[in-house]
Parts: sequence; structure tokens; C-alpha cells
Amino acid sequence: MSYKYETHMHTAEGSRCASASGAEMVRAHKKNGYTGIFVTDHFFNGNTTVPRDLPWKERVELFCRGYENALAEGKKTGLKVFFGFEYCYQAMDFLVYNLDKGWLLANEDIDRWPPRAAFAKIHEDGGFIVHAHPFREWDYVDHIQLFPRDVDGVEVVNGAQLREPWMNERAAIYAKMYGLPETAGSDSHHLSALFGSGVETEEPIEKPLDYLKLMKEGKLKF
Repeated sequence: MSYKYETHMHTAEGSRCASASGAEMVRAHKKNGYTGIFVTDHFFNGNTTVPRDLPWKERVELFCRGYENALAEGKKTGLKVFFGFEYCYQAMDFLVYNLDKGWLLANEDIDRWPPRAAFAKIHEDGGFIVHAHPFREWDYVDHIQLFPRDVDGVEVVNGAQLREPWMNERAAIYAKMYGLPETAGSDSHHLSALFGSGVETEEPIEKPLDYLKLMKEGKLKF
């Protein structure tokens, strides 16, 4: 038996560039045979829906709505839903896992920290980091920046850039050069563009650290 997980997706509640709600994403992924999803909305230093002039607590509450709505729908449909977020630094995106709303509330202004300091804090508190689409060259990307000593894995297949396969190919070369674990995600934002990527496993993921373990062991299929 195999299990299918989406590791990188967005909701309209948290990501300004998304059009599908957390609940809609759950229903769509359940219909398409997924076992679980990681909600990874754009954080405050990225393309978030959350106004930047609100108090930190209010910002965090608003940010987590996409995940919480997805979680509620997941409980109804039987789809596993995990929390994550996409941390941005100068158009470079990093998927953060194994933290929660409580951690965000306790780390005010983490979005303004220097990236390596933020990554160190994430690791110190049990989180892990995947560099998403590291070689994306779209109009908003001024230049590519890599942090091979600060990430736990590399997204070598990003479903949103399958029409430009060289971006994923370069990500795979990067991962191999530094001996970094490899993973995949769709980066879906809309019901009209569910890219059908993600990972397949031979054992279920019950918590985010299970995902990290399988990634490090090279047991993810994509």
C-alpha cells in the first residue's frame, strides 16, 4: 500500500496569490487520492493576505485560518492536514515544518530576523526547512541565493514549474552536490491548477517528523 502527500500548497485565507480556501483544497486533494496535505501559506515576509500593520497576535491568528479551516475539513473527510509555512527572503522561499501557531505567537517578528538567525531558531525549536524551487527564475526574483548549510532538504520537483524542467533539474544537481535530501511538492494555489505532485510513501506520515525521516532515508517517491 502507498500513501500520497502534498507537501507544498497554499490557501486563499493566507496567501494573496491563491484562490482556493483551505476547505476547498482538502476536498480537492481527497478527491484526487491524497492521504494528507501540508498547508504552507506565504508568511509575513512573503505574499501574504495578512495586513502588516496589525499587532502580531492578530496577524498570526489571521495567518493560521487557512490551515485551521483545512484541518476542520480534513477531520470531516478523513484527510490528514499538517501545518507549515513558507518563509521568504528576497524572493527565495523556504518551507518550514514541525512548528505550530504557538511557536509563531512566541516568536514575534521572526519574519524580520536575518535569515540564518531565523533558520537557527527554527532548528533549535525542532522545526526543519526545505528550500522550495531554489532555481526559479521568474520576474520577481532578482537573484538566486542558496543556504546549503541551513536547510534540511531541497524541493527538486516543483509541480508549478514542470513546463520549465531545467529549474527542477538544477535543484536536483544542487541537492546532490551538497548531499541534501530531496523532496517534491505541487505548489498549488488554485483548484484549476492542482499539479498532482507531492510525494508517495510506503508508510503513513502521522506527524511532520515522519516526513523528515523518510526524506533523509531517501524513501520518498515522486
